[in-house]
Formats: sequence, structure tokens, C-alpha cells
Amino acid sequence: MKDHQGGCLCGALRFATRGAPEWVTICHCHFCQRTTGAAYAVLPIFARSALSVSGTRPVVHTATSQGSGKQIHIRFCKECGTKISVGFERAPDFVGIYAGAFDAPNWFEISARTTRHIFVASARRGTVIPAGIPTYREHVRDADGAPVPPHVFDLPHTIEA
Repeated sequence: MKDHQGGCLCGALRFATRGAPEWVTICHCHFCQRTTGAAYAVLPIFARSALSVSGTRPVVHTATSQGSGKQIHIRFCKECGTKISVGFERAPDFVGIYAGAFDAPNWFEISARTTRHIFVASARRGTVIPAGIPTYREHVRDADGAPVPPHVFDLPHTIEA
């Protein structure tokens, strides 16, 4: 399995992931909009055991998700503030890596087979959701853990409101 390297802006915090992500989540929730400063977060999701971190120890900020009421753990560089990863109380065996923190952020596949858009109900107006990708109004699972059926657009869909 190939390792994929990444790190923070100042270079004090480095990481490596082994293999391909389990899936890729593109999250449009307000929390992810705020934490990235962008319209959405692109998070390749890995088994926690596939991530190794070196250099300075990351700082962890814990917040409560408004959607699930569960804790979310953001890890970032204490020197420059670059966000590296996000952990989830809902899925403790997995970790999301902020895609832009990879040295080569385009190495992983984004396709209907590997990717899902979540919280499209909160997506920024003008965001285009590609055709063929599973989308969810909010979470992939409801509060009880039951799967939520996805919606798949036949054509690219622009968020209007």
C-alpha cells in the first residue's frame, strides 16, 4: 500500500496515510464551512489506524455537532493553525483528512463510487452538485444510526437557496 504525505503550512506537523481512503465525504454543513473558511470541506476518510503523525503534536479542538449532537475533534498545528484532521464521536474508528493538507491533494478519486455529498440542505447558494454522486440532505445515518437513502441527481444540480 502506498503512503500519501501531507502537513501544515509551516512544516512543523507532518502526516502520512496508508492506502486509499475508505470513502470521500464532501460536507456542506455550517460547521465545515466555518472550519475550512470555504463553501464545503473535502474529507477523504481513513481508518484511524491508517494515519500516522510526526513532528509537533497537534492541538485538538473539540466541538459538538449541531446536526448529531456528537463531538467532533479538529486537529491542527499549534504553530501555524493549519487543520490536518477531524475525528468523530459517531465514527471513532475513522478520521477525515482535510484534503488540502496533502502534499498532492488530487491523488485520491472523487467519483460516484467513492464519494458522497452531505448536508446539501446547508450548501452555499450557487454550489454545483455533480450528477451521479450520492447526496444527503443531512447525515448519511439518522440519529439512531439507521442509513438514510441518498438522492442522486441525473444532471448537475445548482443549489438555489
